[in-house]
Amino acid sequence: MTSERSTGESAARRTYIPPFQQLRHLRDHHIVTLMFNNARNADIWVANEIAELIAENNAKPNPEERRTVLGLATGSTPVGVYRELIRRHKEEGLDFSNVVTFNLDEYWPMEPDSIHSYHRWMHENFFDEVNIPPGNIHIPQGNLDPEDIDLYCQQYEEAIEAVGGIDIQLLGIGRTGHIGFNEPGSTRNSRTRLVTLDPITRRDAAAGFFGEENVPLQAITMGVGTVLKARKIILMAFGEHKAPIVREALEGEITPRVPASFLQEHPNTWFILDPAAAAELPDVKTRWLLRQVKWTPEMTKRAVIWLSQQCRKPLPKLEEQDFIEHDLADLLRARGKPETIREEVFRALQSTITTEPVGRDRKRVIVFSPHPDDDVISMGGTLITMADQGHDVHIAYMTSGCIAVFDIDVLRHIDFVEELLQRYAADTQAASELIAKVRRDVAQKKPGEVDSPEVQFIKGLIRKTEAIAAAAVAGVPREKLHFLDLPFYRTGEVKKRPIGPDDVQIVRKLLEDVRPEAIFVAGDLSDPHGTHRLCAQAILQALDELNGRKPEVWLYRGAWQEYEPHEIDMAVPLSPELMQRKEQAIFKHESQKDRARFPGHDSREFWVRAKERTQMTARLFDELGLPEYAGLEGFARYRGQL
Repeated sequence: MTSERSTGESAARRTYIPPFQQLRHLRDHHIVTLMFNNARNADIWVANEIAELIAENNAKPNPEERRTVLGLATGSTPVGVYRELIRRHKEEGLDFSNVVTFNLDEYWPMEPDSIHSYHRWMHENFFDEVNIPPGNIHIPQGNLDPEDIDLYCQQYEEAIEAVGGIDIQLLGIGRTGHIGFNEPGSTRNSRTRLVTLDPITRRDAAAGFFGEENVPLQAITMGVGTVLKARKIILMAFGEHKAPIVREALEGEITPRVPASFLQEHPNTWFILDPAAAAELPDVKTRWLLRQVKWTPEMTKRAVIWLSQQCRKPLPKLEEQDFIEHDLADLLRARGKPETIREEVFRALQSTITTEPVGRDRKRVIVFSPHPDDDVISMGGTLITMADQGHDVHIAYMTSGCIAVFDIDVLRHIDFVEELLQRYAADTQAASELIAKVRRDVAQKKPGEVDSPEVQFIKGLIRKTEAIAAAAVAGVPREKLHFLDLPFYRTGEVKKRPIGPDDVQIVRKLLEDVRPEAIFVAGDLSDPHGTHRLCAQAILQALDELNGRKPEVWLYRGAWQEYEPHEIDMAVPLSPELMQRKEQAIFKHESQKDRARFPGHDSREFWVRAKERTQMTARLFDELGLPEYAGLEGFARYRGQL
């Protein structure tokens, strides 16, 4: 549809990239692509784009022109944008009374008051906090009768047309390349309709539904063609697990196999990324092949490691011809002879390898573990090494991890307690009533429903006792363990609250009490339900508030991703015996063994991931010409951003 509003945005506004701290424009794409230093800055920038348009329209003298039409998305990616818009409404008076919204999608069948419905999600995370008139809010209905769906979808399209089309459409992107629920095979001209969800999409949604078997098979979604009619499209993607599909959507062929690739045909689409999601783009991964770069030590290391992998030669064997044939002659001109460059990079990598992670002198160390098993899964070898070397090692378990325990494990532990009480005639009425209630709560709970407080406590206790046993294997005694149970996690759902002052205060008090000289923080962004990111946020805020000398901060990645060789600042070798002991510590987390409740997009058991990940890092170092080890755990020094 063509309307006066459809031509209202000038060409200058479509192409102008405003200055913004820690922003980088990635070039050589059909789509404007901006990389921010972190997701928080990206959230603020996107919220600013939306807020400016709303304020601009609100100021127009003609009431009919004051309307702003927004297409909205759900999920973890846009949450930060909604929180920033809420802040602007409450603190700066941003008026949403002229805003009309259309949500992308909803599961079907799905009741609007279900904890899994996007209708409820949008109200809890946005609509209930701003002054959008209820009649201006449109979310696809998930409780329609099958025979009513086609007509409803047609009416949804007509409602969008009736308000003049969408001004800004906010999108995320799935690992299948879906936008909305337009799965692979969706055509460019598809409209709002009922679709069948891809198995990968259902697998990725399993965490929120407490199991893949509870994820609906179908959903109602705006079509690709509906999305492409928006005047401006903003797609946001964060985390390492989004990097491959982001590259395919931006640089691959335009194909129904990757529905997001159709955005290449839109004249005003913006991709908003963090460094992790942008990692596979050429302007980030191999920037020197596209344009002249400043050959800093970091850029040199990245390029020479890449060259070594391209040539399949260890670093000491790289020759001048290798540099020239792989378009690195400019590096030779800038930094000198090949032997000088390769020696510099080789020594830099060699210097990262250490069997003394925090030095020889005894130090106080805190390992922060977002869930009760991240410590041993992600850095168990280093944890054991520090404990064996006599350092004062503490472990801070930041959340209970209760939602990751199966109901059957609760019943198994209840059986144990009941038998124990009966055996020693210690059965009491209160205990019997509690056991009966827990059995009843588990039996009556609907699929995906939140556990009762008693069941949540038992699940948390299971995780706690497993963590104590695992820490003992690693050499850390019970009195050095801190179970913080941060408030942001206590929802009983996969969805968590934002980090608040209470969370930060708990972490700060621990730092003040222990006064560590070094801390280890989960710095990965691929945790499927965002707990790692939120825990890191709480720690970094607490550090900012800390008076006096601050500890050295090392970042590790979780079960989903490892640092690349050029990103590693410290590599801790693992002997075969150390790897076996690490595995034994992981095995103590019995509730996560065999089949984890939330495996993410990797079906391997956690101990297998941990073993193969450390072996892969060791193999990469070996291929670069460095000493060969059974395994290596990699860490990055915190430099002010994740």
